[in-house]
Amino acid sequence: MSEKFSIDDLKRILSEGAGGESQLQGDIQDVAFEDLGYDSLALLETGTRIGREYGLEFEDTAFVDVDTPRGLVEVVNAHLLDHAARS
Repeated sequence: MSEKFSIDDLKRILSEGAGGESQLQGDIQDVAFEDLGYDSLALLETGTRIGREYGLEFEDTAFVDVDTPRGLVEVVNAHLLDHAARS
């Protein structure tokens, strides 16, 4: 596991959450999650998966204003930096 969360990490986790059926190809960083077929419930599940894998805890509202993969990656990386600073 790397110290930084990447778009490829997100694609993998989204794909795993979809049972390996996700077709997230190409540059999706600025595509709205809604346009990718992911709703707020899917993002909550994604946050749970990321938290387990990276040892992070997110508040229920952590992803409320996140509407693109780029935004989600930024939120996760901010949490990783905060977690590392506290360790």
